[in-house]
Amino acid sequence: MPERDEPTGALVRPYAVTRGRTRPKVDIALEALIETTVRGRSGMIRGGQGGSEHQYIATMCDGGRVQSLAEIAARMQLPLGVARVIVADMASDGLVAIYEPTSLDDETDAVGTELLERVLSGLRRL
Repeated sequence: MPERDEPTGALVRPYAVTRGRTRPKVDIALEALIETTVRGRSGMIRGGQGGSEHQYIATMCDGGRVQSLAEIAARMQLPLGVARVIVADMASDGLVAIYEPTSLDDETDAVGTELLERVLSGLRRL
C-alpha cells in the first residue's frame, strides 16, 4: 500500500475524545443553540477539567456568540455525532446551556416564528 493511502491517527482521534461513545447523555437537535454558562467561563475547563475540545467550544460559544451544534461540528472539523457527545457532556457538567429549537405546533403544524427568524438570520450571515 502506498504511503499516502495509509490511514492516519486523525481518523480515530475524534472518537477517542468521547472514549468510543456514540450516544450523547442528552439528545441535542442539529440546530440547537449552544452558549457557554457562567460556570463554563469561570475557568473550570481551563483548570484541567475537559480537554482542548471543551476549551475550544467554551471559547467559541462565549460572550453572546451562541453557535448551533452543526456550526460547532463544522468549525472543529469533527463528525456531528462526536460534537454532539462532547456538547452533551459539557451540558451535563453545567459548562454550556443548550437552547432547543421550538417544536412544531401540534394544532396547526406550523413552525414557530422564532425558529424561522433564527434560520433567516443565519442565512443572512452567510
